[in-house]
Amino acid sequence: MTDNMNGRAHDNRLRLQNGLLLVGSWLFYAWLDYRYLFLLIVASVLSYFLGMGIGRTSNERYRKFFLSAGLLLGLGCLFFFKYFRSFLPLGLSFYTFRMLSYLLDIKSNKIAPTKDWVVYFSYIAFFPCIVAGPIDRPGALIPQLEQPRVFDYHRAADGMRQILWGLFKKIVIADNCAVFTDEVFGHYSNWPGISLWMGAFLYTIQIYADFSGYSDMAIGLSSVLGFRVTRNFHYPFFARNIADFWRRWHISLTSWLTDYVFTPLSIYFRDYGRRGLILAILITFIAIGIWHGPNWTFVVFGLLHGCYYIPLILRGTMNKKAKGGFLSMAFTFLQVMGAFILFRSASLAAAAGYYRRLFSGNFFSGFSIFQKVNAAATAIGIASLFAVEWLQRDKEHPLQIDAIRPFAVRALIYYALIGVILTFSPAKFTDFIYIKF
Repeated sequence: MTDNMNGRAHDNRLRLQNGLLLVGSWLFYAWLDYRYLFLLIVASVLSYFLGMGIGRTSNERYRKFFLSAGLLLGLGCLFFFKYFRSFLPLGLSFYTFRMLSYLLDIKSNKIAPTKDWVVYFSYIAFFPCIVAGPIDRPGALIPQLEQPRVFDYHRAADGMRQILWGLFKKIVIADNCAVFTDEVFGHYSNWPGISLWMGAFLYTIQIYADFSGYSDMAIGLSSVLGFRVTRNFHYPFFARNIADFWRRWHISLTSWLTDYVFTPLSIYFRDYGRRGLILAILITFIAIGIWHGPNWTFVVFGLLHGCYYIPLILRGTMNKKAKGGFLSMAFTFLQVMGAFILFRSASLAAAAGYYRRLFSGNFFSGFSIFQKVNAAATAIGIASLFAVEWLQRDKEHPLQIDAIRPFAVRALIYYALIGVILTFSPAKFTDFIYIKF
C-alpha cells in the first residue's frame, strides 16, 4: 500500500512539474512572439505522432516514410520562413533541429519514442533554450523530463553564478562592443584601416560574448530548475587550430551537424580518401552557412571555414589533439576574425569593400570613433574576460569559484560583478544576435 501511494505521489509530482514547465514555456514563447505559438504547437503535435509511427512499426518502408515526412515538415518549414518570408519565427531553427534529432534518433534505434506527449512537448518548447539554444539531444534531455526534479541548492547556486557571468558578457562586453561595431560596419567607407581592424576584432569579441552570454544564462537557468543541458562554448578563443575552434564554438550545433550531416557524408565519400573528406567538410560548413539565413555572406562564411580545414586534412591532423601555444591561438583567432567580417557584412560587396579598406591609406587616422564608445570600460572588460577565462579554463564556467574561502570573499566578487554590470551598461541595449537565426 505504501509503495503504491509513493508511486502515485511520484507520478503526480512529475505530471505537475512537467505541466507547469510546458505551460510556462508556451506562455514565455507567446510573450516573446504570440503570432507563431500555434506553429510551435502544430509542429510538436505532428512530430510527436511521426515519432510514434517510426517507433511502432518494424516495416522499414513505413519507417522511412514517417522519417521523410518529418524531415520534409521540419526542413521545409525552416526553408520557407528563412528564404521566403521577411520575418523568422523566434527559435524556429533551434526547435526544428530538436524535432529532427528526435525523429532521426528513433529511426536509428538510439532512443524509443516517448509516450508522454507533455514530456515531448516540454522537450521541444523548453523555454530557457528555445530562443537561441543550446540544441539538446532527446537522449540527454527527455530522460530528465521523465524524472521528478528535486531542488538542489548547490546546482541552483552554480546556475545563478553562471547567469551572472552571462549577464556580464552580454551587457558589459557585447553591448558596449556593439556601439563601435555598428558604426564601423555600417559606415566602413568613412573609416581608415585601423578602425576597421578594431571593428573586426571587437565584432569577434561581441558575437562570442553575446552568444555565449545567452548560453550561460540558458544553462544557468536550467540548472536552477534542476536540468543539465548541453554546454555550448568551451573557451573557443584558446583554440589552437580551426578544428579545435569548432569543437569549442556553438558545440550543440557543431555536434548536431557532425552526427547527422558530416558523418554520413564522410562514409558516403570514403572511397575518395582525403578528397572525399574535404568534400564532406565543405558541404557541412556550407550547410552551416545556409542554416544562418538567406544571404550569400553566410554561405561564403561557411565555405571559408571549410577551406580552413583543408591543410589539417592534408596533414592528417584534423581529428588529432591540437598542439601549439600562443602563436597557434593568435593565428586561429585571426582566421576566425577574418571570417566574421563576412558574417557581419550586409552583402558580399560590402564585405569585399571592408576587406579592401583594411589596408587603406591614412591607416592610423580616425581615432575619433573611440569617442562613440566607453573605450576604457570595454577594454578592461575584454581584458578581464580573457584573463578570467584563461585562469578558469578547466572549469565549465569561470564563476565556479567554490574553492575560494571564506564565503565573504566570494560574495564580494559577486557584488563587484553586479556593480560593474550596473555601472558600465551602455545607454542602449541590443537584441541577442542569434535570436534572428
